[in-house]
Amino acid sequence: MNVRLTKEQRIKILNTWDIYTIMQKVLLRENKIGRNKEHFWIIGLESNNRILFVELISLGTVNATLVEPMEVFSFALQKRAVKIILVHNHPSGELTPSRNDIEVTDKMLSIGSFVNVPVIDHVIITETEYFSFASDGLLEEIQQNSYYDLTFSQIDMLKEQMEYIKKEKTIDIARKMKEDGHDSETINKYTGLSLKDIKGL
Repeated sequence: MNVRLTKEQRIKILNTWDIYTIMQKVLLRENKIGRNKEHFWIIGLESNNRILFVELISLGTVNATLVEPMEVFSFALQKRAVKIILVHNHPSGELTPSRNDIEVTDKMLSIGSFVNVPVIDHVIITETEYFSFASDGLLEEIQQNSYYDLTFSQIDMLKEQMEYIKKEKTIDIARKMKEDGHDSETINKYTGLSLKDIKGL
């Protein structure tokens, strides 16, 4: 679920405090019952670290939330994020990362590296505080000690996702070229799409 941000909130991220000030407000929008559940968001960034989107990926229970890495990166790729930040809350108020938090981070780092959409931080938040994997040095430690290997099925799925998104981007470029009055031969030359496909746009 896309989280609506004001124009002022689509800032260039400079540090963890910038992340927290935005995500604390997002969390506090929830009613008390909602805030007592774990949320898992991803923040998509442009190359200059400006916020592209904030997306709620999963809403769980009081002490856990299920996160599917493929869903995270499929969404990030579709939205053309250059890098992402993971954020989730701990309703208990405890900021220490759980074993599951570390395992999820390890998986996300591995997949992010594979699809060239790096995870640059994982931030745990409460209503009043935050913990940053990057600032604490935990992110680098997880990267250095990772034993996580992608399975063949995960690699195949990621490749399919990337090919699909690449094709969609090409079609989008071709459609815009056609709208700008370029002829089919020129569009074919620069996009590689067949004349038949171009005619059908």
